Amino acid sequence: MLIGLWALVSFTGGNKYFVINAEDVVFRVPQGFPEPVYDFHLNPTSPEAFLLGRKLFYDPILSRDSTISCASCHQRLFAFGHVDHRLSHGINGLIGTRNVPPLQNLAWNSSFMWDGGVNHIEMQPISPMTNAKEMDETLTHILAKLRASSHYPAEFAAAFHDTAITTERLLKSLAQFTGLMISCNSRYDKYLRGADTFSITERNGLTLFREKCAACHQEPLFTNNGFRNNGLRPDTALNDSGRIRITGREADLYAFRVPGLRNAALTYPYMHDGRLRNLHNVLDHYGDPHNFAPGASPEMKRIGILTPADKDALYAFLLTLTDKDFIYDRRFIDPFIDTVR
Repeated sequence: MLIGLWALVSFTGGNKYFVINAEDVVFRVPQGFPEPVYDFHLNPTSPEAFLLGRKLFYDPILSRDSTISCASCHQRLFAFGHVDHRLSHGINGLIGTRNVPPLQNLAWNSSFMWDGGVNHIEMQPISPMTNAKEMDETLTHILAKLRASSHYPAEFAAAFHDTAITTERLLKSLAQFTGLMISCNSRYDKYLRGADTFSITERNGLTLFREKCAACHQEPLFTNNGFRNNGLRPDTALNDSGRIRITGREADLYAFRVPGLRNAALTYPYMHDGRLRNLHNVLDHYGDPHNFAPGASPEMKRIGILTPADKDALYAFLLTLTDKDFIYDRRFIDPFIDTVR
């Protein structure tokens, strides 16, 4: 299990200053997790590279007009999800076409984006950085701004041992930061380890979840890294056809990536277009096969009718997936507004 340790090094005017050590950025596979997809041996972690990635993540310099950062949409206290907008937003108040997914356990993802259009964690940031409705920037201009900065050349040198600022180093440092966003210490995890207990309702919810939901949301990551048509009727305003845009396969029409459900209580709104505001809405959707549009994946119809008691139990179980250690992990705090160094 990966939990950071922070050494208190000084006090100034009541503000606490912390330092991140090498031990804090070691990638460890949590108990019960499979081997990750991303190979950190090809991107060895270091405090300097991690801190560089953290600073870049929170720095709006990555956007064309320096108003939008990665953290503008990926908010730490909501498992790096985006609770104040149904859809992504960007420069000039522009609104995107899809809900912002939370960032957690990304090292185990075999694909990224709702349609799987990106297949590597290091490549994922390119999409929002160059998206005209999000950060609307070019990699060439980003590198030029970083090279002209009064501080980034020294920070790249500390992370990579010379002052060269390249696309590869930009993306590797971001991957170190986001790849270490590991959620593995919820009450569910403690329950499996025998370190916590569940109520009868929570136990019933876990049993129901394994029976009704686990075909797609497989433990312990609560995703199978696949794509499914979950029966939502298309939003005619967005006209989002899903994964078929990537594969061209008719079977992928209206199929979207199966999201992980860790910290689900914090990552509203839900679905690829953010149409469902809370978990009760989600359970109502899945709890009645009559809600499903034609073409829904077979797994949806196998859920059957969920009674009010079923929904209460499933809701109680989903709350156990909240990982406060992850949410309040000081390693991921915004360096521009907090005193972590």
